[in-house]
Amino acid sequence: MKKIGILFGKERSFPDAFIARVNQKNIDGITAEPVHIDKLVQGESSGYAVIIDRISQDVPFYRAYLKNAALCGAAVINNPFWWSADEKFFNNCLMTKIDVPVPKTVLIPSSSLPTDTSEQSFSNLAYPLDWENIFNYIGFPAYMKPHAGGGWKSVYKVNDVNDFFTKHGETGELIMMLQEEIIFDEYYRCYCIGGNNVRIMPYEPRNPHHLRYVADFKPDQQRLELMTDIVIRICKYLGYDFNTVELALRGGVPYAIDFCNPAPDAEVTSVGQENFDWVVEAAANFAITKAQSQQEGKDNLTWG
Repeated sequence: MKKIGILFGKERSFPDAFIARVNQKNIDGITAEPVHIDKLVQGESSGYAVIIDRISQDVPFYRAYLKNAALCGAAVINNPFWWSADEKFFNNCLMTKIDVPVPKTVLIPSSSLPTDTSEQSFSNLAYPLDWENIFNYIGFPAYMKPHAGGGWKSVYKVNDVNDFFTKHGETGELIMMLQEEIIFDEYYRCYCIGGNNVRIMPYEPRNPHHLRYVADFKPDQQRLELMTDIVIRICKYLGYDFNTVELALRGGVPYAIDFCNPAPDAEVTSVGQENFDWVVEAAANFAITKAQSQQEGKDNLTWG
């Protein structure tokens, strides 16, 4: 019997529905359940053929568990080694090499010195930075957000130079990206599961959180195909099995805004019933396919 496990935190609607859907399919030799951990011993198998990770970004113990599970042959969705190394500034740099439009972006050193460092630790860093050229390149208004992490945490809109320095002073040891503002006509949040199964969802980030999937625009067929191609290209190069890509359309051009979301929101109260049903079905089908192809003791990660 091959077990598919799902590792999760506070969320309930997606994990419960995912487990139920896999088991409803009644595939011979495959079952799904919540991951159960009663000990973590180096080099010992987790007992799962496939594990879907929804929480290790917040729990380092779980990330260590998943790396050990992958080393012993589990197909972990998403690859825990790559997820540990990935960050949003690299993602933007990559987009410039694969012809995906992104906002103009620069990386800003932390406002406060990192723990256990001093000014001598930064002898290679010019001070002050070339702020004039940085601000001319990005323009104002602009957005400032952490180069790693997600969930709309520590995201700032900055209106001018003084506003930037005031708000940057609040960010402590966070490494921040400063980005060009994209005034968009339409905005889409796009699920990609299995590297090629895409769901384009109209999304309005300016609405209250519970109404963000309520939008009064819809892509035509040509735009749908263009966005689908971009989403697949991004997830292929990033190597994510389970991800969302946010695209802002300005003058008909889709700009990739946020596309490192390896544990994206899938709660039914957030995404709505129709999108929720799609995610559950796509995730169940992909996990079953991964379980069927999984080989014990081998590398079953998508890449790495």
